[in-house]
Amino acid sequence: MAQQTGIIPLVGTLNGINFYYLNGKPIARKAGGGFTRKAIKTKSSMERVRENANEFGHCSAVNKAFRSALNPFYKGHKFTHFHSRLMGLFTRIKSLDTTHKRGERLVANGIGQAHGLQLLEQFSYTPACDVRHVLPFALDVSSSDFVLTLTDFDIEQVGFVEGATHIALTYGVLDFDFNHLNYALHLAPPLVLDRSYADSTLTLEPATLPSGLGTALCVLGVRFYQEVDGTLYVLNANDSIGIAVLKCL
Repeated sequence: MAQQTGIIPLVGTLNGINFYYLNGKPIARKAGGGFTRKAIKTKSSMERVRENANEFGHCSAVNKAFRSALNPFYKGHKFTHFHSRLMGLFTRIKSLDTTHKRGERLVANGIGQAHGLQLLEQFSYTPACDVRHVLPFALDVSSSDFVLTLTDFDIEQVGFVEGATHIALTYGVLDFDFNHLNYALHLAPPLVLDRSYADSTLTLEPATLPSGLGTALCVLGVRFYQEVDGTLYVLNANDSIGIAVLKCL
């Protein structure tokens, strides 16, 4: 591969040389090399490419369904690089699958490993708004009825963003089937708190319970609002919306 020189850069193929742009620079390289659609599907040397493509497509499908399932926690907002960051998460989880050979590994089998659940819980879904930093309290989830309790709560310690007058807490149990990509979200009534909130304990209880569709993910979301003339307006900066998976059951 060589960079083109001359007054008028070429684009196309001429005398067995491909001319094209790469990162804004005119490049010339020998045509061919076998990297064609047919070659990818049939050549043994392209087996690793086929394997990667199969697993990438699978992770992409999981990613799409998962983002759709989480949408109620960030509806109306678009996170920067959310898709690509989740792709990294599901690629790592897929790699934990020891049952299938390379090219056929599945996220669901990775989730079945203890470390797979840890990756789901420890992943930073919204780095600009870390829920555990915003709410630096004990976040206890009951394994029997999925009730979330925040103890020793102090509104003065909540990490309000600039301009925010209220914080809304949305808690739910996402029953997600990583095999068939079906899901159900069981939400608790949201809590909206202003800066004068005085209680020291918060309890959020889902209105319904998961039925065992798949893996139960206990998800807590925070959103900040600003009150203007008695009306609450959502703040849509990246540091104003946060999501965390507290526990997987």
